[in-house]
Amino acid sequence: MVASLSPIPSSAIDRVTTDTRNAALDALKRYFGHDSFRPLQEAIISDALAGRDVFALLPTGGGKSLCYQLPAVLSDGLTVVISPLIALMKDQVDGLTENGVAATFLNSSLARDEARKRYAKLFAGDYKVLYVAPERLMLSGFLDDLRQWNTCRFAVDEAHCISEWGHDFRPEYRQLAELRRRFPDTPFMALTATATERVRSDIVKQLNLRDPTDYVASFNRPNLAYRVEPKQAVFRQIQKFVNARPYESGIIYCYSRKSAEQTADRLRQEGVEALPYHAGMTPLQRSKNQEAFIRDEVKVICATIAFGMGIDKPNVRYVIHQDIPKNIEGYYQETGRAGRDGLPSECVLYFSPGDVAKQLQFIADKSDPQEREVANDQLRKMVHYAESSHCRREVLLDYFSEKWPEDNCGNCDNCNQPKETFDGTVAAQKFMSCIFRVQKASGFGVGINHIVDVLLGSRNEKVLKWGHDRLSTYDIGGEHKRAEWQYFGRELIRRDFVFQDSEAYGALSLTAKGVAALRDRTPITLTKLPVSDNALQRDRQRSSGGIECDEDLFAILRSLRKELADEQGVPPYIVFSDVSLREMARYFPTNEEKFSEISGVGYKKLEAYGDAFIEAITEYIIANPDARDEWS
Repeated sequence: MVASLSPIPSSAIDRVTTDTRNAALDALKRYFGHDSFRPLQEAIISDALAGRDVFALLPTGGGKSLCYQLPAVLSDGLTVVISPLIALMKDQVDGLTENGVAATFLNSSLARDEARKRYAKLFAGDYKVLYVAPERLMLSGFLDDLRQWNTCRFAVDEAHCISEWGHDFRPEYRQLAELRRRFPDTPFMALTATATERVRSDIVKQLNLRDPTDYVASFNRPNLAYRVEPKQAVFRQIQKFVNARPYESGIIYCYSRKSAEQTADRLRQEGVEALPYHAGMTPLQRSKNQEAFIRDEVKVICATIAFGMGIDKPNVRYVIHQDIPKNIEGYYQETGRAGRDGLPSECVLYFSPGDVAKQLQFIADKSDPQEREVANDQLRKMVHYAESSHCRREVLLDYFSEKWPEDNCGNCDNCNQPKETFDGTVAAQKFMSCIFRVQKASGFGVGINHIVDVLLGSRNEKVLKWGHDRLSTYDIGGEHKRAEWQYFGRELIRRDFVFQDSEAYGALSLTAKGVAALRDRTPITLTKLPVSDNALQRDRQRSSGGIECDEDLFAILRSLRKELADEQGVPPYIVFSDVSLREMARYFPTNEEKFSEISGVGYKKLEAYGDAFIEAITEYIIANPDARDEWS
């Protein structure tokens, strides 16, 4: 069965008893501090408890972890979570431990004595959840140990890593087929946040899932605001953006290691707490910088794509792409690291056609023709997203075969400030006619820049050498600037009037649609070239789902959270999420009963932190007696 973002299927509900459902809801509140499930969670958990194989695709921030963590609490035996993310293992175990769930991990970061202690506790049956990397599973004797530890379920996280069609294929994941062979009667759960239909099918095949229930949630992240800005003096654009959000955490993705270093250095020179992260750094330095970001000791991390998969930080308020990503799948996952807590967050891409040209050159250097074809197709779709005048959500969701039902999402630049269009019939005719004349005169195609040179009457070497200054389309485009003609050309390519051959250095030719439009003088509407306003001259976009509260109290509670987290040696969000703090600063709970009603407050956190936060809230009310009235 395939479930979309919808009410829980009755078939899933029927498979479990009322007692089991009540136990699940009780555990949800007791251990995780929530009163209700997110979409699809209860159905997935019901199937897991019924012993079925499950495939679950939930977007980042959609609550994947709970889908195996809660069944682990209610099951006899050990739930084994297979994950490639060493940094995330520690975060997840810290979070579970704070919630009162016995959990541990085994990976290469542990000293021998510590690993030996954890093995002893596993043999004693002291843990409910174990996180391991796929490589460890195949170590001599480890599969035999799993039998002795009474393994009751396997959860394969980041399951797209098993598919060679996925954007983050990891060969070691293919070893998991052996795990299924050795444990044929143990239920499996495969979870991922991003996968096309082809990748989803491959995951089920490679893991040999048996008659699995498929749960595919919407890829839409309603709390994320998407925007694309023309790239102009990009560091100053980034600096203004970051300076306008001094208390918020953000990730800046850069194309190269050098760029990540330089951006972090320049931000620090301007007084912004920023650190770099990339594969060229030592593991110790990467770990140190990542830890500083997770613990809110620095607000900004400037990174290559090497950063992010192992990060469970829920309060990243913005993700900036300084350069265009290689593909939409990677872009979706990277932007998905913003707003995991469901609060409003921003995703900004700074776009330049020059960056596309650099990417095309890298692709051209690949030796495998099929690899070049795939990379070119992925980049073409990414450029379409960047330059499209359609709703950003519509384009993103369409890539994952999901249709956006609304005319206006209300939370992207194209919906909030639609691009201006004009009757571009004459401009389109000139551009396409120039392609036709050049090809007819020379017998070969040329790229966009050469067509623009001809239209603008350039006297450069190639135009003169090939005699293109004698064409009837030479110097007929003075009414538009170079950047505008380039923009029109790319729009004509996107709309299938013009074909760009990536295997022939981007040479242009007319499609059948283009030939017909040129011959019949078909009216064509074009989009005007956007002009950057540096993203900050207009009001900041804020997406749906925000929690309005007393910001002064929120700041006090945030400082208290940091203090308690430092004492415990854990990241602040392990103590409480921003959602929890904002609810506290809105509802002013001053006793344990009211405090326990706050989202994220389970029995263990009430016991550990309730007194400190209630005291801080009470002191604030005494000092500001009218503060609560505004929110009552």
